Amino acid sequence: MAESGDTIEVVERPHGGLSFVLADGQRSGRPAKIISNLVARKAISLLGEGVRDGAVGRAAHDYLRTHRGGQVSATLTIVSLDLVSHTLVVSRNGPPVLLLEEGGGRVLDGMCEPIGIHPGTKPMIVEVPLAPGLRAVAFSDGLLEAGVRTGAALTAEAWLDLAAGWGMLPAEELADRLLARALELDAGRPQDDISILVVGVYPGGDANEARRMTVRAPL
Repeated sequence: MAESGDTIEVVERPHGGLSFVLADGQRSGRPAKIISNLVARKAISLLGEGVRDGAVGRAAHDYLRTHRGGQVSATLTIVSLDLVSHTLVVSRNGPPVLLLEEGGGRVLDGMCEPIGIHPGTKPMIVEVPLAPGLRAVAFSDGLLEAGVRTGAALTAEAWLDLAAGWGMLPAEELADRLLARALELDAGRPQDDISILVVGVYPGGDANEARRMTVRAPL
C-alpha cells in the first residue's frame, strides 16, 4: 500500500474545544509524508499550548521555511471548535473549505498560498459563530483533482452543492460520500492522496455527555 503524503491530527484546546489539523506535503509518498508530519506536529504542539490559530499557521510556515531552506512547500488547514469564543475558526494555507450552514453554504476560497516558501506568508482566517447544523469540510487537493484525467473534475462550488444536497448527514457519512464520489471520478484509481475532514455542530447528543473518538485505518 502506498503511503499517503497527507497528515491529519487532533488536539484538545487548553481553554476548551478541539482543533483539527490537515497538512499535505509537497511531492508524494514518503517524502511528502515527512513534510506533512513535520508541519502537523508543529501546529499541534502550539495549539496544545494555547497559541491562536493564525499565529500557529505563521509559526508553522516559519518553521518549515527555516527547516528546509525555503525549498519545500506544504498546505495547512486548521479547523477549530473554540469554546471560549463559541466560534468555528478556519485557518487556511491551502485548498478551499466548504462551509455548510442552515439554509445554505459557501466556499471559503480567499486567496492564500502554501507555507514554507515565501517570507511573510499568512493564513486566510474565517470565524463563524457555533450553531446547530454548522459544518466545515476541509480536504487535500486530491479531491479537486479527482476526474482531471477525463475532464470530469468538479469545482469547489460543485462539491458544496453536492454536500448541501445530501442534507444533515453525520460527519462520517458525509466524508464517506464525498470520498466515494471522488473515487468514482477517478475510476477507482486516484492520482493523488485524498483526505477529507468534516467538523460539525450536531443537535442532540448523549444524555451522559460522553465523548467518543473512533479511528479506523487500513493495515
